[in-house]
Amino acid sequence: MKVSDYVANGLKNEVKNPLEGLLEGVCKEGCHRLELFIKKENGVIKDCKFKATQRCKKLLAVSDFLCEEIKDKKKIDNEALRKKALEHFKEEKETDKIENRINIFLSALDEALGKA
Repeated sequence: MKVSDYVANGLKNEVKNPLEGLLEGVCKEGCHRLELFIKKENGVIKDCKFKATQRCKKLLAVSDFLCEEIKDKKKIDNEALRKKALEHFKEEKETDKIENRINIFLSALDEALGKA
């Protein structure tokens, strides 16, 4: 899928303001900023929302996709998530940028889950 098509279909997990009382992870790289908000119950990720730099559609799309992927999971495998996102956005020409945005997401995720 192309990033532009994904974003055009609507982002399900984006929030405009930070969410209080949830696990939070932040990653900043250059002009990109991502904040993740994760709700866990009994060790399971029940919800994941994000607030990200608006001018980067790749970051928005990757973050929304990966938020969906981690819901209802107890154990997170970063490499499996990376592969799934790369496969999902394989129509994009700039795969290096997609990989970078995945790394930004995973860094914020690790921080939110206390792996950092």
